[in-house]
Amino acid sequence: MTKLKIKSGDTVKVIAGDHKGSEGKVQKVFADKNKAIVEGVNMVKKHTKPSAQSPQGGIVEKEAPIQISNLSLLTSKGEATRVGYRTEDGKKVRFSKKSNEVI
Repeated sequence: MTKLKIKSGDTVKVIAGDHKGSEGKVQKVFADKNKAIVEGVNMVKKHTKPSAQSPQGGIVEKEAPIQISNLSLLTSKGEATRVGYRTEDGKKVRFSKKSNEVI
């Protein structure tokens, strides 16, 4: 399993695919599949049968996972950046390669 540079709670920008240019917050990361769910990005319609939770049933819109290689982390200024690792005060931290700030 590879070490992922994107974690849940990060603000990311889609850099490839149908939703290129859209931004959002990472809700969940699936490390084994190298995918992440981003808030408001890659919305799909899911047809649901009536059940106890939704007695009406119908069509529900929800976010689908998107490949992590299509995502880029945003800095505090809102620009896309690559992520690196370094040790500061004995702790391993992520930092922006563009602005050299700790994420």
